[in-house]
Amino acid sequence: MAKVSLKVNIAGRTYPLTVNEVEEQRVLKAAEEINKAVKMLQENYAVKDMQDLLAMSALQLTSRNATSQTPATTPADYSQIESSLQQLSNELDDLD
Repeated sequence: MAKVSLKVNIAGRTYPLTVNEVEEQRVLKAAEEINKAVKMLQENYAVKDMQDLLAMSALQLTSRNATSQTPATTPADYSQIESSLQQLSNELDDLD
């Protein structure tokens, strides 16, 4: 399977990623959805801390995804997502 190098911008920060070619569009769409959620939260709530905005966006998007899944759907492997969120959280902590 071919690998593709991407630079994904999430909440104003660029993250280099290497993904399978078949996942490229899904990853880009996911980053776009995260950015839309962060922007919506910034515009509608008095939250300025980017880590809070990202956490709220993650909760919103994950809960939306969970309600759209049917019980017959097998659980996804969230370890890579958790790792990415932890890395993002650590990088945001380093900014303080």
